[in-house]
Amino acid sequence: MPVLRFLGATETVTGSRFLLDTPRSRVLIDCGLYQGLKQLRLRNWEGLPIPPASIDAVVLSHAHLDHSGYLPALVRDGFRGEVFCTPATKELCGIVLPDSGRVQEEDAAYANRKGFSKHSPALPLYTEADAVQALSALRVVDFGTLTEVAPDVGVVFHRAGHILGSAIVEVRVGGMHGRVIVFSGDLGRPRHPILRPPAGRPTCDVLLVESTYGDRLHEDVASLERFRDAIRRTAARGGMVVIPSFAVDRTEVVLYHLRSMMAAGEVPRLPVWVDSPMALATLAIYRRALAEGSQEVHPGILSGGDPFDPGELVEARTPEQSMAINAERGPGIVISASGMATGGRVLHHLLHRLPDARNTVVLVGFQAEGTRGRALLEGARQIKLLGRYVAVAAEVVDVPAFSVHADRNELLGWLRTNQRPPDTTYIVHGEPVAARGLRDAIQDTLGWNAVVPRYLETVRVD
Repeated sequence: MPVLRFLGATETVTGSRFLLDTPRSRVLIDCGLYQGLKQLRLRNWEGLPIPPASIDAVVLSHAHLDHSGYLPALVRDGFRGEVFCTPATKELCGIVLPDSGRVQEEDAAYANRKGFSKHSPALPLYTEADAVQALSALRVVDFGTLTEVAPDVGVVFHRAGHILGSAIVEVRVGGMHGRVIVFSGDLGRPRHPILRPPAGRPTCDVLLVESTYGDRLHEDVASLERFRDAIRRTAARGGMVVIPSFAVDRTEVVLYHLRSMMAAGEVPRLPVWVDSPMALATLAIYRRALAEGSQEVHPGILSGGDPFDPGELVEARTPEQSMAINAERGPGIVISASGMATGGRVLHHLLHRLPDARNTVVLVGFQAEGTRGRALLEGARQIKLLGRYVAVAAEVVDVPAFSVHADRNELLGWLRTNQRPPDTTYIVHGEPVAARGLRDAIQDTLGWNAVVPRYLETVRVD
């Protein structure tokens, strides 16, 4: 009988890994990194509770690291199967995974030079070379195409509208008349400014649905007003706005709104630095998708010119160009990865800008528990950066409307797009309060059987 084991994303928003065992196959759906709290990050070093070589195939919902970022370690440690994903996910993984390995190597080298790691020597979880090796396993599957990924397992990708290439994963076990399991992946919003909305929920027997914002609603108008007002206040003080931003999709959404606001005169025209090689490479992929008329993006979005250029866009590619931004006194805007301030070049910008009350940090995405972004969101007076504690004098502003995760009502709306309820709905990819909140909402409003699974729990799906 087929069983499903929850190897990640249980009562946390990171580490998506779901293991499907059937009488003939073993398939891993998503292969993500844990991020945030130390006890979660340690799971990356513990490895999977099964030999990687025993897995027949991996299926990726999208390219974000919490869904794809463990793949280099899996391949290095013995996985020899194929990894199935959409065309844009393959292209983005070609940027994201090597960058992840390179950043881990650079962070370990920096910690060793400065002597602030408790490990001697500090080591990367995997290297850029490991990531490049993993890319050779990727196999492209178009949306809407049923593909056999293992002897008794077929997969169909449906548009998720979260980032370019993101997919709702429909898994068919045992042929056309077998069981159907649907994984929502990260579900996008009906009103993403760039991407088309998610496809409707496929008919299924078992459903796994994300719950990042399962207990709350996005306040779009109020959030954009907070963003606009924060830029105005900071510019009036002569300060710099630092935006920790996910390199994939979030940077594009931020640039889109900055362009709209500057064009309308709602905020002053300021220089905007994008300081992330990965974000810049991703930006090129988004621009190409728009130019080629990708079916994932809104038609006509290019009618007003480049939607990602606010007017004074500066692309910082080299370390020297990045460091030069520190000499800028402002006003201006810096967009840099990573989005939760867990690593990357944004750490150096925070190091220089947090102690100055003229500056502002704008948080434009979900901040997982245990991250620096979460600490800033919760009002920390100092945070630890690059081996030292830094005082937080800068203003901190939360703009949740930039999130490209569906909120509670949008999730419920997506669930209702198919009249047939699943036998069981498992609530994943959410912190405990959010996961339980969505579970309760599903039970109360839809009357479905909804469960928040435990880490490493195994359930039957026959």
